[in-house]
Amino acid sequence: MYYLIKETLRPCKAEEISSAGVPYVAVLTPEEWRRDKERFAMGIDMEADLPAVAQTRAVVNYDSLTGSIAIPRLGYAAHMTGSFAFALDEKGVVFIDEGGLAANIVREVVQSKRWRMPSLERFLYDFLEQIIAPDLSCLEGLEQTLEKMEDEILSGDEESMLPRLNAIRGDLLDLNLHYGQLLDLGLELEENENEFFAEENLRYFRLLTARAERLRDVVNNLREYTVQLRDLIQSRNDMKQNRIMTLLTVITTIFTALTLLTGWYGMNFRYMPELDTRWGYPAVIAVSLMIAAGCLFYFKKKKWL
Repeated sequence: MYYLIKETLRPCKAEEISSAGVPYVAVLTPEEWRRDKERFAMGIDMEADLPAVAQTRAVVNYDSLTGSIAIPRLGYAAHMTGSFAFALDEKGVVFIDEGGLAANIVREVVQSKRWRMPSLERFLYDFLEQIIAPDLSCLEGLEQTLEKMEDEILSGDEESMLPRLNAIRGDLLDLNLHYGQLLDLGLELEENENEFFAEENLRYFRLLTARAERLRDVVNNLREYTVQLRDLIQSRNDMKQNRIMTLLTVITTIFTALTLLTGWYGMNFRYMPELDTRWGYPAVIAVSLMIAAGCLFYFKKKKWL
């Protein structure tokens, strides 16, 4: 797939990119890149080992800028995922894409973007912006999910929440890393070490880094929210344990007094007068009930129950 950057991306043939006089975009498979890389005259020997692409980064070479873009897989929402490599200079950009992710993003740009002042910088901004465009709505949906989980925790259903919360927290950690790497990529493009980009167009990369920074702030806020929910689950579990321990303490206290009573009259000394009295047994029962009732009344008054 070859395009020329005009008022929109215009499909073209491979032979046209060197003579059109405007920047180009190429989306190639690893096999096509190995076969046709001399066409782009970037002076690099980059092997696109896509299975090893696991991060977003950029590397400045003598006469080109190469790197990779990786989008993490998220468990909480439908989200584009995958990875691809790229190489660019002042004449255009080549995406080396095995899974079709870069090709899909380029198609989105073709369908949705028209430019008054087309440039390579503007295309790169719109291309990278397509990667993070759906993220804000996904994060807002995730925030609503966390709010529902908080309501369920407060209603007493916290046991099933912890695995879900841990999964969401893992996704947020991946997103935080993802946005940090996008920030580094945007700053590398803005640095313009090889002077591939026009000075007045570097603002596009500043816009990109500002947006990635805002998204990372949202992710960090959600991470703090998950920590608060984990603390809430722990506090509710502690409250349950405290109630259980309180109940056991009350029972133990009551039966300690009763054990003393039964132990006292279990001695069976010969001259214990209560052993021969007719009302001894009912009296012990009554005293035991009075002890239990007195303990319960005292605990209620102290609000221990």
